Amino acid sequence: MTQTTSQTAPDRLPPETLRTLFLFEALDDAKLAWLSEHGVVEHYQAGSQLFFPDAPATCFYVLLDGTIQMSRAVDGTDVEINRTDYRGSYFGATQSWLVNATNPENRAQRYGSSVRALTDVRVLTLPAEEFGGIMRQWFPMAVHLLEGLFVGMRASEAIIGQRERLTALGRLTAGLTHELNNPAAAAVRATATLRERVAAMRHKLGALASGMVDPESLMMLSAMQEEAIEKAAKAPELSAVQASDREDEISDWLDDHDQTNGWQLAPILVASGLDTEWLDDIAERIPAAHLEGGLRWITYALESEQLMSEIEEATERISALVGAAKQYSQMDRAAHQNADIHAGLDSTLVMLGRKIPEGVTVVRDFDKDLPPVPMFAAELNQVWTNLIDNAIQAMDGSGTLTVRTARDGEFALVEICDTGPGVPPELTTKIFEPFYTTKAVGKGTGLGLDISWRIVANRHGGDLRVVSKPGDTRFQARLPLVAPEIPGQGNPE
Repeated sequence: MTQTTSQTAPDRLPPETLRTLFLFEALDDAKLAWLSEHGVVEHYQAGSQLFFPDAPATCFYVLLDGTIQMSRAVDGTDVEINRTDYRGSYFGATQSWLVNATNPENRAQRYGSSVRALTDVRVLTLPAEEFGGIMRQWFPMAVHLLEGLFVGMRASEAIIGQRERLTALGRLTAGLTHELNNPAAAAVRATATLRERVAAMRHKLGALASGMVDPESLMMLSAMQEEAIEKAAKAPELSAVQASDREDEISDWLDDHDQTNGWQLAPILVASGLDTEWLDDIAERIPAAHLEGGLRWITYALESEQLMSEIEEATERISALVGAAKQYSQMDRAAHQNADIHAGLDSTLVMLGRKIPEGVTVVRDFDKDLPPVPMFAAELNQVWTNLIDNAIQAMDGSGTLTVRTARDGEFALVEICDTGPGVPPELTTKIFEPFYTTKAVGKGTGLGLDISWRIVANRHGGDLRVVSKPGDTRFQARLPLVAPEIPGQGNPE
């Protein structure tokens, strides 16, 4: 702790000044006299650290002038919890009145966060041990009630928070596992088939090179194989009916030219954009005795290319899913950053993909001209998860989920819209209250929208509201495009 002034006599506040602080305004003269005698006014320059986390909680602080910032280290990153210039805000050893019932080993309490002076600051400090003792002496019943409330709330929050995190983690893990399973299984199947085709190609190449085919014909076959692969890369996409008709034509051609099991080759040739005209050209250039072997050799190469494309698509899908999970969790990212808000929305939709029923249509209506938004990205992803999950449940299996972004003055507007039955007008002011839920017992804790509101409003200086009528419910989050100074109110803890 870096104080900037040293005084021979402690600087103290008179009782009449203490009474102007909201925390002490109702105290009688004797109590104010005790506080005046034991409290010391201290001064800190801008940039000074008042205390660090895990240091012994020796002082109870009351802000008199200036602005402070409270922060806490999360995964090695310093995350701002609050900042305030509100006169009378208190912080530091705020639990000094707790007794052995909540601290059974009688360990010295420690600061849970760090506090830094953003401007020159003046604070009133009270020794934690003396202040806690006098609190228990002055207000014994209130302290007992506060202890019970504190212990109960801490236990409830721990149980509910753990349950919420485990439930959310389980849902996301199940969805991600399901999404990863499909491309992984496709890659495994394509790899097994590719191994068979490469073995068959080696066998056919051995037969062609055994001397039965003259070198000139072999060179011609190799050239035609490359031509076919190049043509396949530019093959137009056919409808199911067009592909079926062309397969019938090619199968008939192969039968007419005495090719065994031509029906096996037809789908591969059609997928590669080849037709009977190409087959006629091949038949003219390859001796009839080697037509079947040559066609199969070329077809094996084409199928191998198709299988490698399938493997590439599958692995790209896996990579994209891993990238979405990384974006969603904000691994290796700074806690606060200017970021593209659409990246978080996209990654959340990917992570919730398995929860979206087939009857729900997802519409992305993004304003790509939106500038980067200053945000705690991982926390906003939690907001999008809550809002999208609620919208999916509201539609009960069918409807349209619209995720929209737009600029609204100096704010970025994010709307999560659903076509469900809507929120009754009498509930629109209640749904953001903690523990209030319209879901059935066991389906929700009533914390999702409360947490979302606090993240948007308190953490980002924005606004979260709902506009609803049957068939059109919109949760609207407005986030400032310029990081605001978010003043605290009362206790910054």
